[in-house]
Amino acid sequence: MGEFKVHRVRFFNYVPSGIRCVAYNNQSNRLAVSRTDGTVEIYNLSANYFQEKLPCASGLTWVLGNQTWVIRLSRQALKIKYALDAFGGPIWSMSASPSGSQLLVGCEDGSVKLFEITPDKIQFARNFDRQKSRILSLSWHPAGTHVAAGSIDYISVFDVKSDQAISILRKRKIDRQHLGVSKRICIVWGVAFLSDGTVISVDSVGKVQLWDSITGTLVKSHLIANADVQSIAVADQEDSFVVGTAEGTVFHFQLVSMNSNSSEKQWVRTKPFQHHTHDVRAVAHSPTALISGGTDTHLVIRPLMEKVEVKNYDAALRKITFPHRQLLLFQFAHHLELWRLGSTVATGKNGDTLPLSKNADHLLHLKTKGPENIICSCISPCGSWIAYSTASPFLRSALHILFSEDSTKLFVASNQGPLHIIQLLEGSFKHLHTFQPQSGTVEAMCLLAVSPDGNWLAASGTDAGVHVFNLKRLKLHCTVPAYNFPVTALAIAPNTNNLVIAHSDQQLFEFSIPEKQYTEWSRTVQKQGFHHLWLQRDTPITHISFHPKRPMHILLHDTYMFCIIDKSLVNVVLRRTAHAFKISKIYKPLLFMDLLDERTLVAVERPLDDIIAQLPPPIKKKKFGT
Repeated sequence: MGEFKVHRVRFFNYVPSGIRCVAYNNQSNRLAVSRTDGTVEIYNLSANYFQEKLPCASGLTWVLGNQTWVIRLSRQALKIKYALDAFGGPIWSMSASPSGSQLLVGCEDGSVKLFEITPDKIQFARNFDRQKSRILSLSWHPAGTHVAAGSIDYISVFDVKSDQAISILRKRKIDRQHLGVSKRICIVWGVAFLSDGTVISVDSVGKVQLWDSITGTLVKSHLIANADVQSIAVADQEDSFVVGTAEGTVFHFQLVSMNSNSSEKQWVRTKPFQHHTHDVRAVAHSPTALISGGTDTHLVIRPLMEKVEVKNYDAALRKITFPHRQLLLFQFAHHLELWRLGSTVATGKNGDTLPLSKNADHLLHLKTKGPENIICSCISPCGSWIAYSTASPFLRSALHILFSEDSTKLFVASNQGPLHIIQLLEGSFKHLHTFQPQSGTVEAMCLLAVSPDGNWLAASGTDAGVHVFNLKRLKLHCTVPAYNFPVTALAIAPNTNNLVIAHSDQQLFEFSIPEKQYTEWSRTVQKQGFHHLWLQRDTPITHISFHPKRPMHILLHDTYMFCIIDKSLVNVVLRRTAHAFKISKIYKPLLFMDLLDERTLVAVERPLDDIIAQLPPPIKKKKFGT
């Protein structure tokens, strides 16, 4: 399939932000992840762990941080629906009621605030009794009648009757002497309320403790670490829970019978896992897996083998380090870097590393004006224009921006739904046209692809639909038949104007835009099916491109492989996987790979060891003999 000279770019000094908290929703099988830079990621576990933009189970998600605002995010529009000041200082904890109709917020000033949730807004209901220190953790009783609040040196249990508007009937404090601390404060990092009235707490002493919420007495204590235990999550069946420590260890506890003839059960620590190098700040418990994340930026999904019915690839340990996003510039949270690649005049044989005759040049360092994170960025093919969009809390922002091949137009996918076309002139620009979303829909477009001849624009939205627009007539041309799994990448081939679409379940489709139907190659592939090893890959395709001189070749990559598909050998790949797919796994983790010219590739890598080297040092452990 040809030889390429490859620029291996490793000077992109990108360090993903650490994970602050995670939340799992069993109804939608989705996982929300919040990072320390304020970004929120949603992973669809049913769609091969694909990272969506910002959807969640009920269509909304809640965000908190070192701020006084409670923020509600819209699923379809991918924007902030509204924000409300909690009036209690920075928000440290948050918990929605089991029914989803109420929201508790724990604040810096020691107040616990109750909000009523309606489809259109949230409304402040009342304050619970203010505590003497900040509220670091909250948990509802599964029946929604009690609330446990963890703070510094004590835990409060509130009994709130639905027919009472303000008063609190019962509040019991568990003081520091019961927590087993006498000389230093004990920070209760997490609490979990069980249906039998047991409150489980994790704290800075390294203990997991079980309390009777009625009497306020200690039932059981487990000393599991010499450092903080920072997070806890309980399974829906309440037969197991998971905790994460500052030492990077995740412990699994299970409710087991004392003996085969006894119905009495107790909590037993069964499995320790060491998949992290730094603090485990957040954990979640799905029906079949333990999920953890922390300072080392990894999101680890550890399956519970006894609850996995079929031993397939879903039972493998997954580590998600890089968000699945396209890299056009060296994009950081608050600035962009523009580099010119180095060059060489040396020659060699396959596999040789050639010395540079000219080093890479750092041409531009562009900082944003405000504190908002950069969502997307793009540089024009001519190199004269750079565009980027930030995440504005209340104003419009772009989810994807893309220049045309001749650098005369800029296409902007707004989080409000419309697609904007900007005409680029000499030193200026003007608005040319707007494609409005279909009436009655608020779907935001997340991915764009423009044809090399400038006649077609393809856009994929949050509902896995793909729309194709005619840029000459400025109207909708057609809509690709809907598919159940979200789109991860799309591109339009030169000459043929065939649209190639990759989905999160590793399926590939080729759609003829002029003929408004799938191509014969695509129909053959779907009829006979891809090889099972290709379908069981656990990372989505993030970029698709085409060779200008070989129209039968499709170039694509994910985080751990680069692949060239020869469509002329499709029947071979379906039976033997011997020739049609040429796969290289030399470059990883692979953030971006594309053609510079007919015989040159550029690969942007970010080795994990380089990231770990830039993280703060983990807790030092004393080793025997040192």
